[in-house]
Amino acid sequence: MRVSRLYVDLPLALNEQVELDDDSGHYVRTVLRLKKDDAVILFNGNGGEYVCVLGEVSRKTVLVAVKSWNDRSVESPLSVTLGLGISRGDRMDLSVQKAVELGVNQITPLITERCVVQFKGEKKLQRSLHWQKIAQHAAEQSGRTVLPELTEITTLQNWVSNQQGLKVFLDPYAEKSLAELQPDDMKVTLLTGPEGGFSDQERNTAKTAGFIPVRLGSRILRTETAAIAALAAVQMLWGDFGVTGQGTEDR
Repeated sequence: MRVSRLYVDLPLALNEQVELDDDSGHYVRTVLRLKKDDAVILFNGNGGEYVCVLGEVSRKTVLVAVKSWNDRSVESPLSVTLGLGISRGDRMDLSVQKAVELGVNQITPLITERCVVQFKGEKKLQRSLHWQKIAQHAAEQSGRTVLPELTEITTLQNWVSNQQGLKVFLDPYAEKSLAELQPDDMKVTLLTGPEGGFSDQERNTAKTAGFIPVRLGSRILRTETAAIAALAAVQMLWGDFGVTGQGTEDR
């Protein structure tokens, strides 16, 4: 029987008992319908995972006893940073979710000239928390034990100057392909645009910061497709797509 995995923002240690927060407790109690003495796997994003047993399961409290630690990892040897031009609604959600499943290490949502999403008042914080939850659930589902970092929303101009490794941005008008390049120290930084792509000024800004324009085939891809395709391509070229592994079911 499949044991459910949960991300918890808690310190975990062998032979200790932890209390789940309200959201995780509700999920265990109401969605999974787990009961006392049922097993659950917890991870806190720092590597490895803990096999646990549920103690008290009530409307007010869900207590979990930590029984053993499993030093497992499904991380790619390729370190991937993703600058993701912010797109609307479900498109952005899908991009974040699939980026985590495809092994990204860091995601930064970027405000670009053609970004149609407006951030007023507390909306920026709300969207960041929303995307963080998506990243956590994707890590749970995909079996990851290291939680990718989702950094603060910033502008493309501020972001490009602080990146390392092989730096590329997706451009349907570029002449180079990813296969013609080679990462530095197994580090790749990908920059993908929003709906409508990058402006000429943004292309020049990226190039000045050392980003190389690359194309993914001869077709123009939607923003969410481009990010997924690029991540799959770099994992195939330099990452762990050549390694046989065991997949997981959806949460």
